[in-house]
Amino acid sequence: MSLQRTYILTGACFALASVTLGAFGAHALESRLATAGTQATWETAVDYQMWHALALLIVASYKCAGRAQRLALLCFSIGIPLFSGSLYWLALGGPRWLGPITPLGGLAFIIGWAALIVAALKMKHE
Repeated sequence: MSLQRTYILTGACFALASVTLGAFGAHALESRLATAGTQATWETAVDYQMWHALALLIVASYKCAGRAQRLALLCFSIGIPLFSGSLYWLALGGPRWLGPITPLGGLAFIIGWAALIVAALKMKHE
């Protein structure tokens, strides 16, 4: 399977999961999240997951595939489970040791966006 296809599938799966988890949080988990006061945490996880899933789809659609582009794709793919995944678990009352994992996902997102800037600066003018 090509790298491009792999990341398009990854982005689509993350987007599908984001919509599903958003609906699940708004309906099936609504009272549990409200009681725990973690609705905003759940919503943040869903939002960041969707934005970065969309970023994966867009970045994967470009054919330049330089190192900076590949780094951005990798960082977004790693950042989603670290950032959003840890927030989902924390919102559901997961162990507090998950808390320090969230910033690692955020750092992966930041590196991914910086790599994307580098990739854009290296693009040839057409």
